[in-house]
Amino acid sequence: MAEPTPQPAQATDAESFVAVLSRKIEAQVQGVHRLPSLPDELAYEVEPAALLKACRTLRDAPDLRFEMLMDVSGVDYLHYGRDDWETTDATRTGFSRGRLSSAPPDPGMPGRFAVVYQLLSISHNARLRLRVRCPDTLEPTVDSLIEIWASANWFEREVFDLFGILFRGHPDLRRILTDYGFIGHPFRKDFPLIGNVETRYDPQKRRVVYQPVSIVPRVLAPKVIRRDNRYDPALKTPELPR
Repeated sequence: MAEPTPQPAQATDAESFVAVLSRKIEAQVQGVHRLPSLPDELAYEVEPAALLKACRTLRDAPDLRFEMLMDVSGVDYLHYGRDDWETTDATRTGFSRGRLSSAPPDPGMPGRFAVVYQLLSISHNARLRLRVRCPDTLEPTVDSLIEIWASANWFEREVFDLFGILFRGHPDLRRILTDYGFIGHPFRKDFPLIGNVETRYDPQKRRVVYQPVSIVPRVLAPKVIRRDNRYDPALKTPELPR
């Protein structure tokens, strides 16, 4: 009796919807290319010069209609790809984190900073992740999207505050989470964990003052301690209760 011919796996509804949506985006939006993502997700990277035009198309095209900007986040790729750390498969050292010995990363490396936008289409019940790289690492800057989505206002201020990424055309780009006298941008990978300054109340001046941080920096080496049943005393000495 002949063996049955294996049939190709059928795509799920979510995967079929993503495939149709990706064809529409690539046909109407210029300056974008698709990024690797999960089968039921859609992610694209857009060229910095085409960011505004691409976002207007994503919002206004009848087949797309991404009316809402749900979130804006910054990304610092300073240490990206330097650790052998997999989340779905085993690394060369097993299911753990393995640090590769190499030279320290270059803070001025090109493409270090990026901005990621999470878009939602209420009309078509679709989501899209859009990423744009900052061309200049020393002064990372991209165009502001306030004129396209008003919700970008405080989101872009948060990215500026935490990552130091500038948004060209933002009407009120200032800190929103840290104090106005804060030094540095705390979500950058080279920002010291202990910070740069600390605050205390000065009873003589009757106000809060800044001073150099007094915490002694230290490096924590993570250790994992597991109990191994092979060394249970009850296994070596039979008279002991188990």
